[in-house]
Amino acid sequence: MDAYLGIDLGSTTSKAVLVDDEGRVIGRGITNTRSNYDVAADVVRAEALIDARFGRLQRRLAGTLPPEALEALRRGVGVAAALGRLDRLAERCRALLADSAPQQQASVGAIFDGMRRDADEIFGPLALDRSRFFRDAAGSRFFASADEAARGLTLDFEETAAAYDRGIVETENSEKPPDFDALLEHALSGARFDAVARAAVARAVTADAEPLEVVSMVGTGYGRQRLPFPKEQIQSEILCHGLGAHALFPNTRTVLDIGGQDTKAIQLDPDGLVTSFQMNDRCAAGCGRYLGYIADEMNVGVHELGPLALRGTRAVKISSTCTVFAGVELRELLSTGERRENILLGLHRAIVLRAMSLLARSGGVADEFTFTGGVAKNDAVVACLRQLVGSHYGERRLNIHPDSIYTGALGAALFATRGRRLEVAA
Repeated sequence: MDAYLGIDLGSTTSKAVLVDDEGRVIGRGITNTRSNYDVAADVVRAEALIDARFGRLQRRLAGTLPPEALEALRRGVGVAAALGRLDRLAERCRALLADSAPQQQASVGAIFDGMRRDADEIFGPLALDRSRFFRDAAGSRFFASADEAARGLTLDFEETAAAYDRGIVETENSEKPPDFDALLEHALSGARFDAVARAAVARAVTADAEPLEVVSMVGTGYGRQRLPFPKEQIQSEILCHGLGAHALFPNTRTVLDIGGQDTKAIQLDPDGLVTSFQMNDRCAAGCGRYLGYIADEMNVGVHELGPLALRGTRAVKISSTCTVFAGVELRELLSTGERRENILLGLHRAIVLRAMSLLARSGGVADEFTFTGGVAKNDAVVACLRQLVGSHYGERRLNIHPDSIYTGALGAALFATRGRRLEVAA
């Protein structure tokens, strides 16, 4: 089966989308971007291929296995991938702590053993509500356990934290793409699958022998120049986000994308071609990295910022959304007695005001209007955007797709299909 791959190598996340000849999405992959862009590209490509293969397998098994068994199988594949990463991380951390006190080494080993036992809880579907990335899910549990052990005087927290921070970077930058068949075998080894279910899966795998062949690829994103693609297979972020948004919502005329390190305001014609755009790519203020910094300052997860902000009763005026000075202003406001919910509401409003300026310079907000990027998952940003767009432009239809973070990768994959068609025509 021919497949077309689009990779969006962003500053904080890397996404991949596979589509078929008709432009239908058959697989997706996502990972956090690391300093080794080549590894990030390889991993996200492998994840998209695994997702596509599992989707085909799931369709073959429909009616043979109950829905809950199919869901358990998908969960098992995901947890198996996480366990492989966890084992490599544990090995690296143990090596980095090889000269530490025996009690320290034993305590860290016990933490990783506990994480392995609780893998379903840490890396299963409920964990996706907290974070979709191994780094975040594993780090959250590791540091909580290390803090508890440090209070019991069984380990040195600072030494352990330093080893973990170095270990996770080295683990990610040397990661090998996972093997689907091995992950599937591991998932089936659990007690939840009996011999009949395993036999049904084995038959479906055998019947689904047609390989997925990536016949064309296009890359885009913040790190697109580092992608291992020929120059003619690299496309602008603006064009890819525009085409991706048009594919999701054909009537959209304005696109706002707030990513990790930049914000893009794009105007489209009825065919999804870009007519104008404005982009803030010189500063991460008002983007995902800024929100991540605020979350760190407040000692909460990024996913908690939106719900906290929506509990605010008034938006505190924020003087600057500069990431460098955000912590200083945040601490000053807290010291004056301002509620953190009101501060966060003000911060979210300030982010949207920056985006509104870009939208105005690009040509305003047409109906329909599509919001993409990872920040589109933040309900407080969405609420502020609806309010400010309504007050400036009147009622507009605002589209937010559940998979909005993949919009750029989708556009790149669709460009890949166009390139392939041109090759065939020639």
